[in-house]
Amino acid sequence: MLETTRTYRAKIVNHSQVSDDLDQCGFSASKLWNVARYYTQGRWDEDGEIPDDGELKSELKEHERYRDLHSQSSQRVLEELAESFTSWYKARQRGDENANPPGYRKHGDEHPRSTVTWKQKGIKHDSKHNQLRLSKGFNHKESPSDFILCEYETRPDVTVENIQQVRAVWNGDRWELHLVCKVEIPVEDAPGDNTAGIDLGIKNYLAIAYDDGDAELYPGNVLKQDKHYFTRDEYDTEGENGPSRCALRARQKLSRRKDHFLHTLAKHIVERCIDHEVGRIAIGDLSEIREDENGEARNWGKRGNKKLHGWEFDRFTRLLEYKAEEHGILVDRTNERDTSKTCWCCGRKRDANRVERGLYVCELCGATMNADVNGALNIRRKITQNPPTGDMSNGRLARPVAYLFTQTSGSFHPREQVGCEP
Repeated sequence: MLETTRTYRAKIVNHSQVSDDLDQCGFSASKLWNVARYYTQGRWDEDGEIPDDGELKSELKEHERYRDLHSQSSQRVLEELAESFTSWYKARQRGDENANPPGYRKHGDEHPRSTVTWKQKGIKHDSKHNQLRLSKGFNHKESPSDFILCEYETRPDVTVENIQQVRAVWNGDRWELHLVCKVEIPVEDAPGDNTAGIDLGIKNYLAIAYDDGDAELYPGNVLKQDKHYFTRDEYDTEGENGPSRCALRARQKLSRRKDHFLHTLAKHIVERCIDHEVGRIAIGDLSEIREDENGEARNWGKRGNKKLHGWEFDRFTRLLEYKAEEHGILVDRTNERDTSKTCWCCGRKRDANRVERGLYVCELCGATMNADVNGALNIRRKITQNPPTGDMSNGRLARPVAYLFTQTSGSFHPREQVGCEP
């Protein structure tokens, strides 16, 4: 058995009865965020330092706004602010001119409904009646035993047990609950002893190479199209009081579509690996892509930094890891340094071998292949020295099968099949 966490979305059945209390919590979270934002700005202006969440908790635990929420909920607000400032500071070090520090949460004279997180001490769960008792902050309790009683509903196939966190999220129209649960999952035996290598990219979101010589590309054009569509001028409107209602809804829809793409891709890759009897996957570890060989912040240029910021490689890798482990497949994050420069066939390393964006030609041995597939083959070699056993001809390597994601079916299909759709 494998112990892990899963997050389930839940509809609030008695929404009309609890919406006012949840609004109050959401507004309180925004007010506390703004107090911490003001404090952080002062520290930055004074000495150029960003306080961590420990300092924020120590300095603000006696503040009136801190007591508007359950103590653990207030702590989570401060943790999120500290994380946001840290991300902004790292982007600033990389020279990302478009990076802005986290702003104040205000719409005119009103505070928006921020997400509120309850940890275990603020939760009581009645699994028999699908009810959650969520603690109020001291300042909003009418009595010591006052709480918010939410009745929830999840998918029929979901069993809610061992809740670790509850997040109340405003989706633009109403509140919903995200239930973070600890679960035990039966782990299957590995499908086989074969290996596969995955090279992550931007134009092609990933390329994968298998033991039997098969190779596949998964273009990221759908993500690019969605981002272009949902960040058009009519959607991406922002004034003094923050993004418009239309902009917020567009961003939410963009986020949901990206989530669906990443989850579907991870599931599809696992299914393909099962078909190829893969027991171990090597995937490029891009955690150091923002740094150069000396550990200094790497500047990819204005456009490059912007693309990199939206490249959620770590999130996809985590999705792949937990979906693969359910089937006994191990995912190894491996250093991918020089894997795009090195010829998989002869081992020669040379920048000039990559003659075009998608083509790799080795002058020494004459190998011609798709550049991303070459990277995937080199990443696969990180975990095994056994060469692929199937057809490794130039033509096959240069023109691998491309799987496209179609919005109509919400799944991946070979390019030829997609092209035949009416």
